[in-house]
Amino acid sequence: MTVSSVEMLLIAARAMFLLLSFALATVAFTRWRRAAQAHTAQLQANHQVVLQRLADLEARVAATNVAVSQLGERVERPQQLAAAPAAASPGYQIAIRLAKGGAPREELISKCGLSIHEAELVHRLHAPQARPPARKTGPGHSHAA
Repeated sequence: MTVSSVEMLLIAARAMFLLLSFALATVAFTRWRRAAQAHTAQLQANHQVVLQRLADLEARVAATNVAVSQLGERVERPQQLAAAPAAASPGYQIAIRLAKGGAPREELISKCGLSIHEAELVHRLHAPQARPPARKTGPGHSHAA
């Protein structure tokens, strides 16, 4: 069994083709691996940027929550302050009714528990006022506008 030179040449060509194929596969795999590593590094860098932005957003949301709660407290405070005089207003309502009925200041002080100044104010605002006498105009004066 002797192998002819043509067959030997074909066997050598196949061996060279296989070696060339393995070398080409090795180069291709190495380049693919490097590209995958570079892509992974880029994804990790992008991931870090996204995480940093999320942390910044969380800090902003926390600061906004604090600001909103402070604004809410400011809004509620005037309502609480306005509600406090409303609790004392029934005494004033009685004082106003008495003043409209012609009660003197001393009665407002004794019956409603008002201070002298409060009774004076309620009396001035709500007590019936005596009307000043109407002035008579002479024949030369007219009220035409």
